[in-house]
Amino acid sequence: MIKNKNIDAQQVYDFLLAIPRGCVVTYGQIAAYCGNPKAARAVGRILHGNPDGEKYPCYKVVNAEGKLSHGYAFGGLEAQKRRLEADGILVANDRVDLKRYRYTP
Repeated sequence: MIKNKNIDAQQVYDFLLAIPRGCVVTYGQIAAYCGNPKAARAVGRILHGNPDGEKYPCYKVVNAEGKLSHGYAFGGLEAQKRRLEADGILVANDRVDLKRYRYTP
C-alpha cells in the first residue's frame, strides 16, 4: 500500500466510504483521522491518484475553507460541483458551507 508522509492511502480511501450522502470533509480532517493532522497535502496527492472515483467518493473532499478543487481528478471543478449538488449539497461560488455540510464522525 502507498504511504505518503505517514498517511496510508487505503486508510484515506476507507474514510471516504464513511462519509454520508449530503456531507463533505476537508483534507485536514482526513489527515487528522489518519494520525498526521499536518499532512493535508499528502491526502490531496493520494486522492489525486484515486483508482476508482465511483467506489471512493473523493468529490466529497474540500479545502479548509470549503472550496472545491480545480484539480479534481475526475473531471475538474465543474464535475465535482455537479456531484456535490446531486448529493443535495448547495455549492455557491465554488464553495460549500462547512458549518452546514461538514461530516464529523
